[in-house]
Amino acid sequence: MRDEDSAEPKKPRQTRIQRKNRQAILEAALDAFAEAGFRGTTLDRIAEKAGLSKPNLLYYFASKEAVHGALLDGLLDLWLAPLRAMDADGEPVEEIVTYALKKLEMARVMPRESRLFAGEILHGAPHMMPEIEGPLRALVDEKAAVIADWMAQGRLAPTDPRHLIFSIWATTQHYADFDVQVRALLQPKRDEHFTQAAQFLETLYRRALTPA
Repeated sequence: MRDEDSAEPKKPRQTRIQRKNRQAILEAALDAFAEAGFRGTTLDRIAEKAGLSKPNLLYYFASKEAVHGALLDGLLDLWLAPLRAMDADGEPVEEIVTYALKKLEMARVMPRESRLFAGEILHGAPHMMPEIEGPLRALVDEKAAVIADWMAQGRLAPTDPRHLIFSIWATTQHYADFDVQVRALLQPKRDEHFTQAAQFLETLYRRALTPA
């Protein structure tokens, strides 16, 4: 046991106002980074969106990088949760279709987070490369092996497992990352295009993956 005198001091608990201000900053930053990317976002813009002064913002976060890092922390875990949920003991086509539809739903309800992640990748993943080369790669390898095993058993039509996963990312996150283009082309009422997309993707993957 450590001597009490050598123990690290506990950080003081944040007050309700401090928690509220921190959350307001993160919400404002998520909007700003999703709209303008990391380079196009300033602390002044984040503070304005949060309804705080810049000095007040700097009380909570020392820099734009600190705000950006706080948003990215935990995002990968959230983003990969549906892939982790793919069950090796489940019915293969159902598991993959369910994964694709969950990813599409995330694009609908979390478009800002999707664009934040996309922006990080487009700029070379300077903040997230260790997570991408570590936990993400390990998870993709694990699930690709599950898919390959299903194919070897004849339970899925043969294809490249990793590119199958990439295709699901592309066909679902597109609706968040290119939302302006999608809406301009379809002019949907509310989010009806997500219902249409779900029907299309379910048909696409069922037909592509069901063994002949």
